[in-house]
Amino acid sequence: MPVCRFTSGALIVGLGALLLLTDAPSRPAEAHAVHDETPRVAIISAFAPELAILKRDLEDSSEIQVNGVAFTTGTLEGHDVVLFLSGISVVNAAMTAQLAFDHFAIRDVVFSGIAGGVDPDLNIGDVVIADRWGQYLEMLFARETDDGWATMPFFEYPYGHFGMMFPRSVTVLRPGAGQPETRFWFSVDEQLFATASRVADKVALSRCTTQGTCLEEEPSIVMGGSGVSGSAFVDNAAFRTWTFQTFGARVLDMESAAVAHVAFANDIPFIAVRSLSDLAGGGEGANQLEVFLDLAADNATTVVKALLRAMEEES
Repeated sequence: MPVCRFTSGALIVGLGALLLLTDAPSRPAEAHAVHDETPRVAIISAFAPELAILKRDLEDSSEIQVNGVAFTTGTLEGHDVVLFLSGISVVNAAMTAQLAFDHFAIRDVVFSGIAGGVDPDLNIGDVVIADRWGQYLEMLFARETDDGWATMPFFEYPYGHFGMMFPRSVTVLRPGAGQPETRFWFSVDEQLFATASRVADKVALSRCTTQGTCLEEEPSIVMGGSGVSGSAFVDNAAFRTWTFQTFGARVLDMESAAVAHVAFANDIPFIAVRSLSDLAGGGEGANQLEVFLDLAADNATTVVKALLRAMEEES
């Protein structure tokens, strides 16, 4: 019969590991204790200047911290809402969106913020409400061979490539799905989109910054078309052109598609309102983000508040 032998060193190591497990500090119960049962509209912005505009009009505000993320509840345009920052990038956006879904009774999601313009017919200050969002930097970086680029057979490549960069679809689960679903696009909610369409021609947008710098043309609200997101700040004319021609994208950012993905997985209605702060490398001179950031953020929030008022009237 085989005999198990333990050296004193092995025994000490084993006991040490056991002590580490039993003595490991437990996660504080209150860290995830927030469970707000009030049905709310989640209004998300990527960074503070965008959210600050919305907070100015918030009534009965109260702040709740979850995992270091500040969630501000209150009433805005007749709706119970929760406002929070997604953080910049698709990872931050997905993380904070799911955190909100886990701790608040979210009934709708509205993303408000700035973005880069891709469609050459659009200008800085315009507001785009796309009807679908995709993650255009979900990619295979292909191997170069004598015969060209070698792709991997187990991925799906629904769109043309940019050099070695081959966009691919993502796989996602959602409630009631028997198996994972592979898709590139995540559609916005039809009812929210229809409501936004009804108010689009009734909203006046800002043309001049508070410093007196004015756009050449009056900005407008553009409904429909594609939006794309990825973890890159794009300021490159060639890549911008490829993005427009490949995806029919009107706008690109770093968060909306990630939130659309998470909302889809949780079966929660989603829409994004994005105002152009720059042209993603398509302008004649230097990038104008710093010049028109506040104007673009203000135009986005103006549309969001009009959307909320229309939602209240329809409810």
